[in-house]
Amino acid sequence: MRHGKKVNHLSRQSGHRKSMLANMACSLIEHKRINTTVAKAKALKVFVEPLITKSKEDSTHNRRIVFSYLRNKYAVTELFRDVAAKVGDRPGGYTRIIKLGNRLGDNADMAMIELVDFNELYNGGKKEEKKAKSRRGGKAKKAETAAPAAEAAPEAPQASTEESAENAE
Repeated sequence: MRHGKKVNHLSRQSGHRKSMLANMACSLIEHKRINTTVAKAKALKVFVEPLITKSKEDSTHNRRIVFSYLRNKYAVTELFRDVAAKVGDRPGGYTRIIKLGNRLGDNADMAMIELVDFNELYNGGKKEEKKAKSRRGGKAKKAETAAPAAEAAPEAPQASTEESAENAE
């Protein structure tokens, strides 16, 4: 019975499990999304989210704590430089798990785990809302710019007649 045991052991001994989660976390930080099984994705989410929270405050102490988990200085550098800059205002929930179906070989449940702020498809919806707002403002600006354009239009033929008069002389 598993009463009160919150850690999924993933059928591995503790050293193997810690190394596997560290490697998966480094891959997630580097590539921003990875495909894995649902059970590993859920375990990785619990493993990596506290590390991302620590990366929001860039101090030597936090870097050393994160390095003790990840054991990859390039992943730590990218986490504190790029990832922390994007998730700075987010209070939590840095990763998203999307189920993909079953793997062909052994029928395992597969999932994609990704960093939320680096997905352009889901974040693109926010940009469309901004475009809609700018379009409303754009209609008013078109009316304002039409009046100066109408004033500029009579000046253009005058300039062309002056040029043609100069060419004739």
